[in-house]
Amino acid sequence: MNVKSILAAKGGEIVCIEPTADLAAATQLLSANRIGAVLIKGAGGHIAGILSERDIVRALSAHGAAALSLPVGQVMTREVTTCGEEENIAAIMERMTTGKFRHMPVVSKGKLVGLISIGDVVKQRVDEIEHESEALRDYIRTA
Repeated sequence: MNVKSILAAKGGEIVCIEPTADLAAATQLLSANRIGAVLIKGAGGHIAGILSERDIVRALSAHGAAALSLPVGQVMTREVTTCGEEENIAAIMERMTTGKFRHMPVVSKGKLVGLISIGDVVKQRVDEIEHESEALRDYIRTA
């Protein structure tokens, strides 16, 4: 299984926010969409950064309630790890675990096509294991 199969199951909707928006607007966007991270697109549509719940917690810890008025561009993670649609799910799971991040943009031919979470990856892997297990049970029953 690959990343493309995750996007096929969940869809390719990508929630983005401008780097000039304040953190309060970003938290409302995350809450309204029931997501844990939002992408920040820069000029030309490239990925300028990603804002996760962890980034928000760090900003609140450092600045208190005043953090909510900070621009997203000041709080976001600038070094964003991406993956391709054809990458193996097990490899993506390992990269996310090693890098200690929970969200990864998916890029195809230089274009942003989706955003996956560790939850999406784990769900796909569990579905894959359940399918393999059922196939083995069927094989044993018919052998």
